[in-house]
Amino acid sequence: MPVFCLFRLLNFLQDVTNSTIVSEKNGNKPLVEKRIPAGRLSSDNTAVMPAVRQQPHDMNPVHVSRNAVMPRQNSSNAIGNYGPQNRSGRFVYDQSTQHQLSYQHSGQVDNIDERDRDDPLCVTDYVQDMYEHFREREIHTSVRPIYMEGQQHINERMRSILVDWLVEVHLKFKLVPETLYLTINLIDRYLEKREVSRPKLQLVGVTSLLIASKYEEIYPPELRDLVYICDRAYSKQEILDMEEVILKTLEYQITIPSAHAFLVRYLKAAHADKKIVQLSCYILDGTLQSYNLLHYLPSQLAAAAVFIARRVVGRNSWSPTLLQYAGYCEEEVIPVARAVLAEKASTSPELRAVNKKYTSSRYGGVANTVIVSDF
Repeated sequence: MPVFCLFRLLNFLQDVTNSTIVSEKNGNKPLVEKRIPAGRLSSDNTAVMPAVRQQPHDMNPVHVSRNAVMPRQNSSNAIGNYGPQNRSGRFVYDQSTQHQLSYQHSGQVDNIDERDRDDPLCVTDYVQDMYEHFREREIHTSVRPIYMEGQQHINERMRSILVDWLVEVHLKFKLVPETLYLTINLIDRYLEKREVSRPKLQLVGVTSLLIASKYEEIYPPELRDLVYICDRAYSKQEILDMEEVILKTLEYQITIPSAHAFLVRYLKAAHADKKIVQLSCYILDGTLQSYNLLHYLPSQLAAAAVFIARRVVGRNSWSPTLLQYAGYCEEEVIPVARAVLAEKASTSPELRAVNKKYTSSRYGGVANTVIVSDF
């Protein structure tokens, strides 16, 4: 699900801007087209591939307070009064007072892995264990949603503009979806630990893209290409030096369970058609620019994206199979979906990279779809 388009960034951001990448210089800037590997989800494909890279078992967690990751209880975006959270990040739902019988509780649960049992790439024997592990790991790889308070020279708006630019760069280089999500996570985790000056913010962004590309891609972008897209604001050596700084700061902990990884699983559980795949990817990509949505876990945002997409196309918002495999009931997903749509409605017009991408016919023009919010 590659993403990219170029735009002129605000002058106050100084180096977090690049308006000269529209054309290639001397016609000698190679960009390698790649196939999306098996197990990846592409919003312009109808297939939802289930295989996801497994987390290393020797990975030491970056400890993050559970209260800092989940929605604040006094926030308008909170998940509602469904009881306390357990260690997996789930809310303990008080069925005695809140539960109402609905399709999600009464319908048939499908075995979504049965049809792929003979495909070794789908690792059906332990794929569910993988996702249970992802649910545990996401608590530790998410950032505190208040980390920007520790930054003196940058703010949430600058972060949004940087992400918007990276969405465009990602599309230009034809990178896989996981690269984009890992890039943003690396940026957030680094900014949580280190104070960054305004002129260096784009350097952090493009270096995070390099690290994520090396980790996820078959052919990562070359250093000279990254220097070029930054309008030569930074040298190759500066990018390499920043790469070392970021990796040491994060203690070389790169592997994460991203929202996209959860989306792949949930779309399979949703028996998603092409329209739902494209809408879900569009909605989830849009969450990357929002600092406020860091209050929610990746699995919650992925569930909200599927919920909204199903509602838009007129299907049951949630199903017994989604309840089984996502681990969230509809009542838990609705507040997150509302928060996602509220952030989407308040997005600045200057942040148009995601909309521009999904307006194209390649992605079904789903950005032109009227997104319902009657829930």
